[in-house]
Amino acid sequence: MTDCIFCKIIKGEIPTTFLYQDDQIVAFRDIYPKAKVHVLVIPRQHIKSLAETNASHSQLLSHLLLALPKIAQAEGLNNGFRTIINTGVGGGQEIDHLHAHILGG
Repeated sequence: MTDCIFCKIIKGEIPTTFLYQDDQIVAFRDIYPKAKVHVLVIPRQHIKSLAETNASHSQLLSHLLLALPKIAQAEGLNNGFRTIINTGVGGGQEIDHLHAHILGG
């Protein structure tokens, strides 16, 4: 996906500071934050949206979801946080690469 901005970020073609990264996901601050803390968590594998996942993605999705509280805690969101996964144009998804938002503060 040469035109995917998130794929370019993962490849290092667009510089950013990763708050968290491992072999499956990366996390970084949203450039247009909607809260004091607004982090995007994205899989390294390009998947267009949650609607395009299937059973073969179950381990990746589990890993991503289980990482969200750890990332939120590392960002100081000890009193709670909001998670959002927008899916498709009708669901408010702006970038065609599956991603979760962590918002708080």
